[in-house]
Amino acid sequence: MTAGAARVVAEGWGWRYAGRRLPAVRDVSFTIEPGERVLLLGASGAGKSTLLTGMAGLLGDAEEGERSGSLQVDDREPERQRGRIGLVLQDPDAGIVLSKVGDDVAFGCENLGVPAAEIPERVGAALDAVGLDVPLDRSTAALSGGQKQRLALAGALAMRPGLLLLDEPTANLDPDGVREVRAGVQRAVESTGATLVVIEHRTEVWVDLMTRVIVIGAGGGLLADGTPAEVFGRFGDALAAAGVWVPGHPVDLPVLPATLEQGDGAGSVLQTRALAITRDRRNAVQRGLELHVPDAAATVIVGPNGAGKSTLALTLAGLLAPLAGEVVATERLRGRRGLNPDRWTSRELLTRVGVVFQDPEHQFLTQTVRDELVVGPRALGWTTERIDAVVDGLLERLGLSALAAANPFTLSGGQKRRLSVATVLAAAPAVIVLDEPTFGQDRRGWIEIVALLQEEIARGTAVIAVTHDADVIRHLGGHRVALTPASAARSAEAAA
Repeated sequence: MTAGAARVVAEGWGWRYAGRRLPAVRDVSFTIEPGERVLLLGASGAGKSTLLTGMAGLLGDAEEGERSGSLQVDDREPERQRGRIGLVLQDPDAGIVLSKVGDDVAFGCENLGVPAAEIPERVGAALDAVGLDVPLDRSTAALSGGQKQRLALAGALAMRPGLLLLDEPTANLDPDGVREVRAGVQRAVESTGATLVVIEHRTEVWVDLMTRVIVIGAGGGLLADGTPAEVFGRFGDALAAAGVWVPGHPVDLPVLPATLEQGDGAGSVLQTRALAITRDRRNAVQRGLELHVPDAAATVIVGPNGAGKSTLALTLAGLLAPLAGEVVATERLRGRRGLNPDRWTSRELLTRVGVVFQDPEHQFLTQTVRDELVVGPRALGWTTERIDAVVDGLLERLGLSALAAANPFTLSGGQKRRLSVATVLAAAPAVIVLDEPTFGQDRRGWIEIVALLQEEIARGTAVIAVTHDADVIRHLGGHRVALTPASAARSAEAAA
C-alpha cells in the first residue's frame, strides 16, 4: 500500500444511475489537497453519498449508470487505487463481511497483504479508537446498529488508508459514541496524515476538526467552498434555507411539554408487566420492565448502543415476542386474539401499530415510491380519492413528489428515511413506533418529520421513538424511558 495522504480532483464530474432520468450529482469540480479535512454538505438528495462512492471507485460500470467529467485519486481512476481508500457507508450492515468482530476488522488488512504479525495490533488499536469494547469473537450479527457503525469504522481505520471517506459515521450513535468516534477519527488522521472527507448532518460535532467545507447544490455544481468560518459566516442563512444544517441556526418548531407517567397506567395505550425482551429467544437484553406508554403523547426511548432500545421498540410493536412477561394494549385496541400485540395478525397490527425500522429498506415492498405509500391505505380498504389525498400530501410535505415513480431502493439515505416514515403515517395507526426517525435528514427533512409527529400527537396518536437526537427528544416532549446495558429500564423521567 502506498504511503502518504491522497489527492482528489473532480472536473465537471457527475453520475446518473441506470433507470433514472436525472443525474444523482452533476458538474462538480474541486481539488482536495493531501491531508485536507473536508466536511461535505448538501441537502438530502443532492448527491453527497454518490460523490463519496465515486471517490471510493465503487459506482460500477456502464450497466450501473452513466458518468460525466472526471474524478481521480492521485492522478488515477479511484477503481485502480486499491488499498489507498477507506470507505464507511451510510448503511453499516453493507460494510460487514465476516461473522466475528475481530475477523471483520482484520479483513481489509489481510486483503492488503499487511504482515500477519502486525494485524492484531492494528485491530486492537482500531477498536479502541472507536470505543467498541466487545470480545473479538463476538458475533457481528449480535451487534446493535450503533455498534455495527463503530465496527465498520474500525475496519476502515485498521487499513490506514491515504483517503478516509465517512458517510454519516455518527448517525446512530449515542452521545458517548459520537464523542468517541469523533476523537478516534481525529487521532487516526493526525497520526497518519490521511485526507479526510466526511458527510455528516451533525455539523457542530465535526466543524472544529475540518479545514474545509464543500457544499453540493441540489441542481448541480457547488453552493459553497471554503473554510468553515468562511462558508458558515458568509452563506449560513442561505445554506440553512437550502436544507443544510448550519451550526447555531435553531429550528422554528414548538417544544412539546414533558408528561409525567401515571403510576397506575391511567391514560396508557400500552403497558408492560415484568417484561423481559430478547432478540434470539434465549438471552434477555432487559428484564423486569414495568412501563406505561401514554396515549396522545410521545414516549422516547434513550440509552447507549447495545442497551436494547430497538429490541424494546419492536417488542412494544408486537413484532418480537417477550422472553417473559407481557405487553398489554388498552381495551380499544383489542384484537381477535386478545390484548397482547405479539399475538395479533398482520392486518390487526396494520390498523393499530405502525413501525419505522432502523433500516428503511427492511420495510420496502413495491417498485415505486408512490406505490409504497399506497400499500397501507389500500389494505385498509380506503377509497381511491382518500388514498390519493393522503399520499399526495405526504409526498409534497416530505419532498418526494418528484421521486414518486422512482424505485425506493435507488433513493438517497435521507430520502429512504422520509419514505419509511411516510409509509407508516399513510395508514394512520393508533400507535407509531419509530427507530431513529430523523436519521440522515437535512434541516428541511428533519423539520417536516418532527412537525408531522407533533401533529400526530395532537390528533391523539401515541408516538414511541428510539433516538439519540437531543433536539428530537426536546421537541417531542412526552416522557422518557432510559435503558442501560446492565439494568432494567428507568421510566417516568420527565423529558428535559
